[in-house]
Amino acid sequence: MADRDRADRDRDARGRARSARPRDELGRPLPRDEQGSLVEEQLPDDPEALLDVGVEHFNAERFFQAHEAWETAWHSAPGPERDFWQGITQVAVGFTHLRRGNRTGAVTLLRRGAKRLDAYGERHRGITVGALAGAARAAAEAIEAGSPVTLPKIAR
Repeated sequence: MADRDRADRDRDARGRARSARPRDELGRPLPRDEQGSLVEEQLPDDPEALLDVGVEHFNAERFFQAHEAWETAWHSAPGPERDFWQGITQVAVGFTHLRRGNRTGAVTLLRRGAKRLDAYGERHRGITVGALAGAARAAAEAIEAGSPVTLPKIAR
């Protein structure tokens, strides 16, 4: 990509690239001239606040938005915390794939996220990660079996 193209990219306050394309409610990019239903929110810098925002979105079944909040924390997390943030992000992405009809992607991300969360026991940062990992695995099994999936809530 040429330097002049990089300078024209949409950036947030921290200089990170943003997608200027509108998105639908499941986070899928739409053509630039269409009106999107997903509004990009200004996310806090604090990891605890990001966790709260993500939990609120997750429990409201806005899995793409939960992933956006948690991914922000994941990228700046110190080493020992990275798998926690990546794990909950991957679970949210798994449910996003399920909503989009991508069963294979859903199963893969739900299992991958659950595996990362296993290292954090039953509770971490006030989140019932053991229950979330178990719910992610149960959802993956239900998807593979063609059974209805129970969407979990995160208890704090």
